Amino acid sequence: MPLHPEDPASALRLAMDHVPQGIAVFDAGLRLVTSNARYNGLLALPADLTRPGTALFDIALFSAERGDLGAGDAARLAIERINVLTSSVTTVTQRMGNAGQVLEFHSSRLPDGGLVISFSDVTARVRAEQQLEQVNQTLERRVEERTAALRQVNAELEVARAKADASNHDKTRFLAAASHDLLQPLNAARLYTSTLIERAKSTAFADLANSIEASLTAVEDIMSALLDISRIDSGALKPAPTPMQAQDLLRKTEVEFAPMARERSISLRMVPTGATVLADRALLGRIVQNLVSNAIKYTPVGGKVLVGLRKRGNRWRLDVVDTGIGFNKDQHKLVFAEFSRLERGARMAQGLGLGLSIVQRLVAALGLTLELDSREGHGSRFSIYLPALRNGRPASKAEPALPEPGFGTLSLRVLCVDNESAILEAMEGLLTHWGCDVRTALSLKQIDRERLLEGWYPDLVLMDYHLDQTSGLDAIEWLRHNLGGHLPAALVTADRSPAVRSLAEDRGIAVITKPVKPAALRATISGLANQSGRGTQRAG
Repeated sequence: MPLHPEDPASALRLAMDHVPQGIAVFDAGLRLVTSNARYNGLLALPADLTRPGTALFDIALFSAERGDLGAGDAARLAIERINVLTSSVTTVTQRMGNAGQVLEFHSSRLPDGGLVISFSDVTARVRAEQQLEQVNQTLERRVEERTAALRQVNAELEVARAKADASNHDKTRFLAAASHDLLQPLNAARLYTSTLIERAKSTAFADLANSIEASLTAVEDIMSALLDISRIDSGALKPAPTPMQAQDLLRKTEVEFAPMARERSISLRMVPTGATVLADRALLGRIVQNLVSNAIKYTPVGGKVLVGLRKRGNRWRLDVVDTGIGFNKDQHKLVFAEFSRLERGARMAQGLGLGLSIVQRLVAALGLTLELDSREGHGSRFSIYLPALRNGRPASKAEPALPEPGFGTLSLRVLCVDNESAILEAMEGLLTHWGCDVRTALSLKQIDRERLLEGWYPDLVLMDYHLDQTSGLDAIEWLRHNLGGHLPAALVTADRSPAVRSLAEDRGIAVITKPVKPAALRATISGLANQSGRGTQRAG
């Protein structure tokens, strides 16, 4: 209904126009109810943005596109600005106006969810504070002059320390970046030596071959130690996964959040489990804390939150399930964005919207997989996939220098793909000695160009991860697609990151780390052969 001069609302509007501060009132949906002339003038808003019903986001977006909110994506800057204004019951912030003046904003939430924003030009006050700061700086300089000699010594020490840190950092970066290239020739040497050991058995060269193997093992141990140090120095190995009982984590989580759940009349249930997982106890605890806290915050009174684990292949899936407000698929990325909160969630709980962003960062740092399933109005499920504890790994035990008697001869067709010809040659020699029919290639293009697979179907594939034109994982998928059916495969790689191992496990691909240890290689091949139905061996 249009306003009339005799309306109280018109009188109030007239009074607001004489207030020296800019004032605007927004409803619970953050749409403009009214604003005074000072508000419109100081913000230099066009007429179409001063009409009742205008969204606060449109006003913020206009300011952002004009450059008032700084450099960056205008829509993101607008969202961040609105989050700042609505993050608490009352807020006080400053920013530059479009004319270079300093504007101080006061925002207050109304009982019905609305918002009142008032602001004024505080340029004169800020300049006075700056002048006072300059006076203080002058006084500080006088004090600094009296201690110049001491500061000079400290500065020289700091320069020396910085040079030492830079040198150490360069070493760390070099070792981390060169790890793949450093391990490649060592891997080839280990494979050649393994073939030599088996062929020199019971000959005069047996001791010599074993000595070479021992020397290479020493080199590998030293190199592995250096690479581990470089990863620690660069922060890559900060997570420290250890065997842990998942029930301990659930029990601790229940103790921590039971009071919060009771306060909101929410049923918090921990499903008992006997699962043992490999995880960094502290960092995983922080992930679960954030997820359970969010679940309780955004579940209405009387709702339910459930935490438990399910076995999924070689991993445990840790679920945090709630009957909360949920969200649709279009909002999945938004919930992980910093300072981003959905409108309904913002009304239910205070916060800056950082909880899920922290979860995402921690999951990435741990090399884990995060899964999200949610329906608006029906609740959400956040899931973390955790490696199950593996007992009795062959790699954790010392390998015998010679194969055990009766080790057996493999009768398998093996395709080996690696971008290093020396590694292919060494791998072919070792596998051929084991009785395998081996074909090798430097790339998928070579396989296709030379028609290596015509009339010859491999029982399994040994694939390098770092190929010249694609990743080993994608190459295996290509082979499976073209050959049809399930093709047993192992990834042979110098990349020991948890992320690569997790990706391989997701696709049912075994992982063998370089330098390859013959016993571990043979054990993996035997396991893959069982998958292909060719698990029988002939006595050698």
